[in-house]
Amino acid sequence: MDIHVSDEAQSAAINCKKGFSCSKRERKDLCVVEECINGKVHFIKCLNDGYCSYQQSFGDGFFCSCPVRKELFNRYQI
Repeated sequence: MDIHVSDEAQSAAINCKKGFSCSKRERKDLCVVEECINGKVHFIKCLNDGYCSYQQSFGDGFFCSCPVRKELFNRYQI
């Protein structure tokens, strides 16, 4: 499957410290979306303890505010 992340999403993700690794084939830094509400709020389970400026704490969990990660899930269910 060809995966394309829009230039708009990449441009909006200016705080990415992982080199957009979630949009690459190996996706080793990709957090798992556990629940998505209206394509806007993406609750995640992180696979590593590395810092991510888009990981936001919410109660005893986290949500993702990264435009690239959100687009990957909304478009491709990845």
